[in-house]
Amino acid sequence: MRVTEATDTIPLSILAIDDDPDFREYLQGVLEGEGHLVRVVAKPDAFFDACEQRLPDLAILDMKMGPHSGAEVLAEVRQRWPKLCVVVLTGYPTMDSMRETFRQDVFDYIAKPFELAQLRKVLSEAADAFNLGQRSPERLRLELGRQIRLARTERGWTLKELSDAAGFSVSQLSSIERGAHLPSLDSFLAIAAALDRRPSEVLAAAGF
Repeated sequence: MRVTEATDTIPLSILAIDDDPDFREYLQGVLEGEGHLVRVVAKPDAFFDACEQRLPDLAILDMKMGPHSGAEVLAEVRQRWPKLCVVVLTGYPTMDSMRETFRQDVFDYIAKPFELAQLRKVLSEAADAFNLGQRSPERLRLELGRQIRLARTERGWTLKELSDAAGFSVSQLSSIERGAHLPSLDSFLAIAAALDRRPSEVLAAAGF
């Protein structure tokens, strides 16, 4: 496991949503300087698409985004990815908003402006609490299965069509896509070839 020398923190995959372009640029620069892999988006649709493509270790969510509601984004996140670690940032903190976000299992709540040390502390605590940055077998199974399913649907293939192309049973492929089983190396290479994807591309999309 690589640990950044400057901060002794585990590098995390972070997805942040904020409608302020200057703040997005600042946040991405700061977090990448800490050794994290960072994606930033401005709108909820882009945020959800980014999660579908590659689920981050941790999401940073702005609560006030012009016409968009951070509370609504958070509610959707909890419907679709109930275990995703979320940290809320806001320039307009209130006790009511804090209570509402914590009811939806937000890990922490940071008021803008904030000190880098405060953000660093929250990320470190989140990494410890959620075992983030640890490429566990379970996470690998889930993310790899997700990417195989996405690649198959992009081609417009059914499970049966992929099974015919890769030479595996529908039940085997279904189990892999659900994340119930990790494919062997030979199986993974055959599936990637059938989908016309480089194995390294599929692994990178899964965050590995």
